[in-house]
Amino acid sequence: MDRTALCTLGDIPPLSAHRRPIVKPLPHHLFAAHGASAATRWEAMAGQGYHTPNDLFFVANHTGTPLLDAHSWRLRLHGDGLAGPRVLTYTELRRLPARTMDVAIECADNGRPPWGLGGIGVARWRGVPLRTVLSLAGIRPGAVDVLATGLDDPVDGRGHVRHVLPLAKALDDVLVAYEMNGVTLPPDHGYPARLVVPGWAGIASVKWLGDVEVSTGPLDNPFAARVTTPSVKSAFELPRPARIPLGRRHVLRGRSWSGAGGIAKIEVSTDGGHSWRKAFHRRGTRAWTPWHLEWCPREKGPGVLLARAVDHNGYRQPEIMAYGKMGYLFDAIVAHPVIVE
Repeated sequence: MDRTALCTLGDIPPLSAHRRPIVKPLPHHLFAAHGASAATRWEAMAGQGYHTPNDLFFVANHTGTPLLDAHSWRLRLHGDGLAGPRVLTYTELRRLPARTMDVAIECADNGRPPWGLGGIGVARWRGVPLRTVLSLAGIRPGAVDVLATGLDDPVDGRGHVRHVLPLAKALDDVLVAYEMNGVTLPPDHGYPARLVVPGWAGIASVKWLGDVEVSTGPLDNPFAARVTTPSVKSAFELPRPARIPLGRRHVLRGRSWSGAGGIAKIEVSTDGGHSWRKAFHRRGTRAWTPWHLEWCPREKGPGVLLARAVDHNGYRQPEIMAYGKMGYLFDAIVAHPVIVE
């Protein structure tokens, strides 16, 4: 592999002194904050288990985190694709039949500066299937699109954050979630209720959900209209750069994921792409796949580690990103710097 073809991610920038519109603490060793968002540092995920703890889960806000009251919160269902309008309270939502799902949420910008690869997290979400919620208002036969809108502050020139789902997707596996990893949704992650859209970019999983319109015609989507399924990615649970002792066995750990399905194979290179070894990984996981590989470095000095994955659809991570994607849904192999000492 030509090293010049490998994508490199610069060091994640430190926190600035400016106040961030995020409620939870953002310690520097766990997060890299930028604007209204905060990327998880991958080294913080080492030893954390399958799910991303709520206090480590990345935050991607367009404006800031609103502090909403569940008692006064209402979910408005309307549109010509429904038999009639309906308003749902928080208490009514929680009384409906619930489902629990392990789902990855990934920002469409993940992999672009200054995110690094820290714009993804996997949580165990609990809530009500969107199809159950919509059925309360009666879905008309001619319905085609579903527009979900959040209650955070409007974004300049574009209004409230919103996203369009085809009705088929909305009725398939989308969740109106009110719990995250066994507790009530934290404010930064959508309290009191949010959408969770498996296999789609994070912008579709609208936080602070307040309005759902069902239409018999196509609906406009000014937020990442062409961004849907995230591609295959891999990341090491290591700092950048990682310092590895010479001549000692070290277990390299990481995670790979694909919005289109589970991971079938992971390979790791410890010599800049000249040779590859198959990593050991958990089978049967879908949200993302943890893996590990033993390495005993024999030479001192700087180097790079590489990881690449193949999903169950046969898509393999490329060496470089396809031209024209403008950085969205980044999927190229990332060179992870190490120093053997």
